[in-house]
Formats: sequence, structure tokens, C-alpha cells
Amino acid sequence: MDHSLVNEIAKCIIAAWAVAVLAQLGRQPLILAYLAAGFACGPRGLGLVKTDEHISVIAEIGLSLLLFMIGLEIDLKKMLRAGRVITLTAAAQILGGCVLGLGFFLACGFSITGGKLDALYLAVATALSSTVIIVKILYDKRELDTLPGRLTLGVLVLQDLFAILFLALQPNLQNPSLTILAQSLGKVLVLVAFAFVVSKYCLPRLFKAMARAPELVLVGALAWCFILAGLAHLLDLSREMGALIAGVALSTFPYTLDVAAKVTSLRDFFVTLFFVALGMRIPAPTLDLILWALAISAFLIVSRFVTVFPVLHKLRQGHRVGLLPAINLSQISEFSLVILVIGQQSKHISQHSLDIVAYAFVILAVASSYGITASDPLTRKLSALLKRTGVPDLDEGPKEAADKEHPPRIMLLGFFTTASSLIAELERNQPELLKEMGVIDFNPVVNQKLRERGIKVIYGDISNRETLHHAGVCHAEVLLCTLPNSILKGTTNLIHVRQLRELNPTARIIVTSDSFAEIADLYKAGADYVAAPRVTEASELSAVLASALADGLPAKRAEMETRLKGRNEVLA
Repeated sequence: MDHSLVNEIAKCIIAAWAVAVLAQLGRQPLILAYLAAGFACGPRGLGLVKTDEHISVIAEIGLSLLLFMIGLEIDLKKMLRAGRVITLTAAAQILGGCVLGLGFFLACGFSITGGKLDALYLAVATALSSTVIIVKILYDKRELDTLPGRLTLGVLVLQDLFAILFLALQPNLQNPSLTILAQSLGKVLVLVAFAFVVSKYCLPRLFKAMARAPELVLVGALAWCFILAGLAHLLDLSREMGALIAGVALSTFPYTLDVAAKVTSLRDFFVTLFFVALGMRIPAPTLDLILWALAISAFLIVSRFVTVFPVLHKLRQGHRVGLLPAINLSQISEFSLVILVIGQQSKHISQHSLDIVAYAFVILAVASSYGITASDPLTRKLSALLKRTGVPDLDEGPKEAADKEHPPRIMLLGFFTTASSLIAELERNQPELLKEMGVIDFNPVVNQKLRERGIKVIYGDISNRETLHHAGVCHAEVLLCTLPNSILKGTTNLIHVRQLRELNPTARIIVTSDSFAEIADLYKAGADYVAAPRVTEASELSAVLASALADGLPAKRAEMETRLKGRNEVLA
């Protein structure tokens, strides 16, 4: 009995684990580790896996199930709820990126005629960004729930939708007549209709019946994946397209969380297989490959700024909100590699095109990881450059000038969830204080909502001394910052307090701190009161815990519901 395939898969997994441990220690994306492990295992590396047929089997299994997992995680409701700013930004970035990419790659000599569609595939590949890299870094930076973070995630969701549409048309791209493309779309609609009818009326009952046997839920989900993949093949669509639709359809029915929790336990295994197999196909680096990869990387970064920043600036989102999503999106998507692999298997593109994008993926994954991590100082430098070239920020409009005759007695510096709750509390219990308050923040949505409530607000970065001076903090009686160090950008509360005390020696300064050790230093720097939110939360939770033991949670819950009733926060 030939066990060579099993042995070679085992070698791939062991190599991927070993390299991934090193990547984790070096804080590099795991996908880079899988590509490197594949290269090391492949014919051009140590030669642990030598059979092309085995490599193809590994890649095909991994690709189909990877797309099934991607489909499971696509949230159609989020796509339908995408706001105007996100929709316009995503449309400009995706379509603009494709148009710019097509022009760039045609100018570089890549073909779009004679059955060779390298320029088209490369344009689409460079228009998509890496969800895995972006979400991981933004989560670590606690920026997923910020306005630039939400804009970035919204664009990524719509990029996924675009990729699905491209895969639907992909089998017939070599014959791009309207009739053939219409037939292809018709087949996709038939497949989608079948998938969603079955997932709505049949699968819920089946999975409910199987709920007591977790292994049947897992096997049933995988069976559904391969049924749709086979049906897609019968309709002359790609198996991968069928697997993707199977995942999306499964993500919509009531048992999604239960199924996803069981099925996604396989995700890491098949992601590893796919990217290791892709790494096996990557040739040894040559000067030609490196130069092409660097050229593509430079083009992609420029194209992100050209297609993202102008739209957000036109929508009056300011320099920071316009620049951060462009920085966040500056890499090539894992989905791009999937699309290129399918294109290469369909003989739409050459192996050379796939190779140069794989190297560009590696370069941008590393570069963008550092770029996103250092996005705040980078944004400040770019904003200063934009101002010098005549591109105004929101703080340069007439509404932003500080009121010198009637400066606010209370200045709220920075605005996030705690500040939002404070405003709601004052609206309910001490509305007269809101007339004495001014807010400084660089979130344009917050600025607009606060103005609608009649609260004085100035667009600006509280870490910038000039912004604080311009806003009139030197005239305020109370200076309040509710942001802990983990939320502050470009400064710390200790630096901030020292700066505020220099600008206003007589003001009463109130700040917050997550660290008990920092509190004494903040008082020495000039703070008049340091709040410790964790102590307040712990006090409330201890009371709730006592109520739980005394069967008093219903009363506590009713009390909280009363406090929340009718509460209209800026950041709900």
C-alpha cells in the first residue's frame, strides 16, 4: 500500500508547525511561515515532497475547504448594512484599483488578449487586501471599533463580495461575450438559488436532528460543501466557487454559530495545507522576481492612497480618517492568491504571474505589519505634508476656531466610550454643565453628532500642543481626559498632564489610569484627580456578585435597564 501522500502531508504539517513557531516569536504573519515551510519542503528546497501530483492534491483539497471556511465567515447582513461612506470608499477602492492595475500591468507588458489574462488577474489581485493581517493587528492595537477600523473592515467585507462575483465570471473569462457571461451568471444564480432554498428549508431540520451527535454536524457540513462543489462542476463552474457558495449559504441559517464552531476547527489545518502547497510552487528568488515584486508592492501602496484618501477627504472625514484606512489596506489578500491559483489552473495566467504576486504578498505582509503598527506617527507626517501642499484638514475650516470671548469652562480632551457615557449622564442629570463644556477630538462623526446636540467641539489631535493651544485649554477651569494609555495615540497620560499643566497652571486636571503604579506619577506631574475605572467596575461587580448569591439578579437587572432606558449616547 502506497502511503506516500500521507507521509508527505505529515512532512508539510511538521515543517509548517516548526516555521510557524519561529514566525510567532518574530511576530510575523503565520501565512508567511506556511509559504516558507512549503518552499523548504518542495522540490526547490529540501525536496521532502517531490511529486507534483501530490502537491496538486494537497492544494486542491486545501483550496476548496479554505473557500468553504471563508464563505462561512462572510456576513451578508453586514454587506447589506454598509453605510454610504463605506460603500463609496469601497467602490472607489475596488473599481479604481482594478482600473489603475489594468493600466499599470498592460503598460508593464502583461497580456489581456489571446486567451492570456495576466493583466486582468493581476489587477484584481492587487485590488484586494488581507483580512487576516489587518484584523489581527487592529485587534492587537484595539482599533477595530474606531472609525478608521470600522471603515477598513467595511471595505474588506465588500472586497469579499467583489471577489465572489469575479469567481462567478472566472470560468468564461477567455470568451468574454455578453451571451457567454450572461449564461455564466445565470448558472451562478441557479446554484445560489438552490443553495439558499436548501439552506433555508432543508438544512435547519437536518442539522437540528443531528445536533445531539456533534460529529454528524461536522460531517454534514463537509458533505454540503462537496455537494455544492460537485454541482458547480456539473454547471461548468469551478468547484471552488461551489465550495464558497456552500459556506455563504450555510452562514445564513439559524444554526450557523453551532456549525461554524465545529467546522472551523478544521480551518487552520486546511489553510496550512493550501499555503504550504502554494509555497512548494514558488521558485527560488531571482533578481527578476524580486524587482517585479517590489514594483507591484510600490504600485499597490500608491494605488491605495490614490483610491481611498480622496474619497474620504471629499466626504469630510479629515486627514487621519482618510489616511488610516489607506495604510491599513496596503497589502495583498490571501483571497488574491486563491484567485491566481484558480487562474493558473485554468491556464488563464502564467506561473510567472503567480510567482511575482506571491513574493509581493510576502514583502507587503511584512511591510504593512510595521506600517499599521506605526500608523499614528506615519499619519501625522503625511497630514503635515498634505497641509503643506494645500490639502486642508477639518481643523482649518471656520467652524473650528476657538471662541476667545466665551471659552468653555470645561474641556473634554478626546472622545470615546467613557466620554460618550459621561455626556449622556450629564444630559439626563446636569444639562447645564453641557453649556459650559467643549470637546476636542479628531473623529468627524463624533464632531458632527456633538454639534447636533449643541455641544462646542473642535476637530484636532489632543497629543498636538498647537491643537491644545488653539482650542483654548489655557482658559479652561477644568481639563478632563477619559482616555487610558491604551487608547491614546501619540502620547501618554503622563506626558499629556505635563503638557496641560504647562499650558494652564491653574486648571483642575482630571485623568484616568489603568495602572495603579502610574497614579502617583500623574499626581506629581500636576493632575488634581486620577480616576481608576477598574476600581469602580470592580465595586459594581462585587455588588452584582452578592446579588447573584442572594437570588437578587432580577432586581439588579431591572435597575440597570432603568438606567439605560432612553439613554441616547453619541457612541451607542
